Amino acid sequence: METVNVIVSTPIDEELLDRITSVSPRVRVQNVWDLSRADFRGDSSAKDELDIALADAEIAYGIRLPRDLIIRAPKLKWVHVMSAGVDRFLDDDFRRSPVILTNVSGIHATPIGEFVMEQILMFAKNALLCFDLKQKKQWQRYSPSTLRGKTVGIVGLGNIGREVARLSKAFGMRVIATRRSTPRAQRTRNVDLMLSRQELPRLLTESDYVVITLPYTRETDSLFGETELKAMKPSAYLINIGRGGIIDEDVLARALNENWIAGAGLDVFATEPLPPESQLWELPNLLFSPHVSGDMEDYITHTTDIFCDNLRRYLEGKRLLNVVNKQKGY
Repeated sequence: METVNVIVSTPIDEELLDRITSVSPRVRVQNVWDLSRADFRGDSSAKDELDIALADAEIAYGIRLPRDLIIRAPKLKWVHVMSAGVDRFLDDDFRRSPVILTNVSGIHATPIGEFVMEQILMFAKNALLCFDLKQKKQWQRYSPSTLRGKTVGIVGLGNIGREVARLSKAFGMRVIATRRSTPRAQRTRNVDLMLSRQELPRLLTESDYVVITLPYTRETDSLFGETELKAMKPSAYLINIGRGGIIDEDVLARALNENWIAGAGLDVFATEPLPPESQLWELPNLLFSPHVSGDMEDYITHTTDIFCDNLRRYLEGKRLLNVVNKQKGY
């Protein structure tokens, strides 16, 4: 019986490691999380020990992969990452290699969908003003807005975008969306108008809330710049839970300072952690969160369940779930 060596690169408890091992008697699991972290810090003894583990690795699973993984693991055939976005894993060596990449696409739809609606509601109900009034101990009545009848524009209708659409329809909103594979305007479930990616300007001009749910790729790098932000309504809000690099942050800061748009909610940033000198910290019409929209209780348990399901498929020679097109980046 041929052994399949699996390396795990994430802080994970013994129960979950046992769950991976129990998939098949063929599976041998080694957690290299501590070695990988030490290797990143330049520990030469950790590097040597990690190289030994990587030399026989056929499968890698984790949240942060060992550096130079493709070069150091010559027997590697499959990598399964614990995120939906894969941009930080896809260096040139990985793109050129025959190694299969899978992710946990779909797992984030519920937490991120809820997170997007939280930000939309905070803007509609002017929660930022309430926080400010409380700090100043001021009693100042104001008129909140409602969502019914407003338009939300979803840029990238994948798993997360579809959940945002479903939740938005529950609030009585009009939903328009773009999808890369949509050749012409059409309707789909919970979406009133489906547009092609070339029709993004129309989405921007019609939306009260613009939600970016795109992956970060060569095509989406700095997709939102001056032209796109100036196309939005001055009363509109921009929410980004995709990747920070999709927005030109310097231009966004200008847009918020000069009131091109009413506000923005960012869970992701081009540089993370957000540097202390970033002007984004100072903007009163910006909602900030430290890249937590996709997190939830027992996250590692959920991702490990997906990995174990895929591991069974791998051992049985079946097609893997959530295979990433390494050239497209999603």
